[in-house]
Amino acid sequence: MGWIEDIKNYIPHNEEEAQDKNVALLSISKFNNLLTRENSLIHVTSSGYIVNKNRTKVLMVHHNIYKTWCWTGGHADGDEDLLHVAIKEAKEETGVEDIRAITPELLSLDIIEVIGHFKRGKYVSAHLHLSLAYLLEADEEEKVKIKEDENSGVKWLPIDEIHKHSNEPNMIKLYEKFNDKIKSRGW
Repeated sequence: MGWIEDIKNYIPHNEEEAQDKNVALLSISKFNNLLTRENSLIHVTSSGYIVNKNRTKVLMVHHNIYKTWCWTGGHADGDEDLLHVAIKEAKEETGVEDIRAITPELLSLDIIEVIGHFKRGKYVSAHLHLSLAYLLEADEEEKVKIKEDENSGVKWLPIDEIHKHSNEPNMIKLYEKFNDKIKSRGW
């Protein structure tokens, strides 16, 4: 199983990622259904942090549930190829067709808390996302398209100004970590 090996081989960026990796490995050892939403406590999601060629902008969507600008991504829903999931979700949510991975390695491994919410008229209890993130690239000149059932906007934001557009402090911290990794690794 490639995604489990990716987690096992992941080198944490900081203490938080080290602890999240421990939770991920514990969850893998305890549950056999992390790739589906059948597991209502914790399940796998795959996201794409989409940058332009010059690494000066990030393509974000205005999320309908959280009412803020955020990255693209979604549930694995049984798909073990999580890079494929990240790219598929990025294309669906932005309308951009030419999205590619800068590297096949994980950008980040995080456990993200999801507050209880309504989705399509049904209540979804609070739970955890075992989030695997990938660094993706797209052409900022390509036309974007809103996916009305998930977002109300799609736009390129200056990479150093995401904090001005997100109202989720925990996600701003995550985006800042991504930006630090991009700079430090020369991606």
